[in-house]
Amino acid sequence: MFDGKKVVVVMPAYNAAKTIEKTHAEVLDQGIADLVIVVDDRSSDETVSVAQSLPKTLVHRHEQNTGYGGNQKSCYRLALDSGADIVVMVHPDYQYTPLLIPAMVSMIANDLYDCVLASRIIGGQALKGGMPIWKYAANRFLTAFQNFLMGAKLSEYHTGYRAFSREILEKLDLEGNSDDFVFDNQMLTQIHWAGFRVGEVSCPTKYFPEASSINFRRSAKYGLGCMWNATLFRLARWKMVKPDFLASE
Repeated sequence: MFDGKKVVVVMPAYNAAKTIEKTHAEVLDQGIADLVIVVDDRSSDETVSVAQSLPKTLVHRHEQNTGYGGNQKSCYRLALDSGADIVVMVHPDYQYTPLLIPAMVSMIANDLYDCVLASRIIGGQALKGGMPIWKYAANRFLTAFQNFLMGAKLSEYHTGYRAFSREILEKLDLEGNSDDFVFDNQMLTQIHWAGFRVGEVSCPTKYFPEASSINFRRSAKYGLGCMWNATLFRLARWKMVKPDFLASE
């Protein structure tokens, strides 16, 4: 609990057996998570058995692979069902440090923001932390493109480390979003459209063999999807289109 609010940490998992125990231990070490929910997207390794051995953990396994976005839909649905007031998404591959959870949760619990992102860009250490140069360049271009069209001032749209208030998860039509990686970006676009407050904290960057990462082809598809989301956002502001995923204003 944090200031009387139930905190649930969700982990969308896929082949994370080597890193999930370490990530989970660091999450609980912060002392504010009431529950950890692990949603396994039909991993081919021992992710489920390892997760089932962990304390304060609910494990849900998909019958078939649904994709990164589909996994998150289950994560947030289960978190709301568990009575969460604040939900933090942490990848179980240990690419993002759980040490930031208290800071992110406090920013929402104290009603400063509705959503908090852990940015790999703010601290200026992304490249030193191992982010490939092509990913860094794409990240900066896409973020600038989206800020321009959406009228926002985020340092990064593409982090997978996020905290949300219950109100956000209840209001947004997440089920209508993509099941692929662009789900993350659709969700942020919806958050901006609905007028929720978005804050950021600086997050160290860590790249290593066990950390999951999408390949260039899927990254390119994701990038195009992000640009399309921002374009639809601007056209919707001009009342030229009304995209389904922005219909929950």
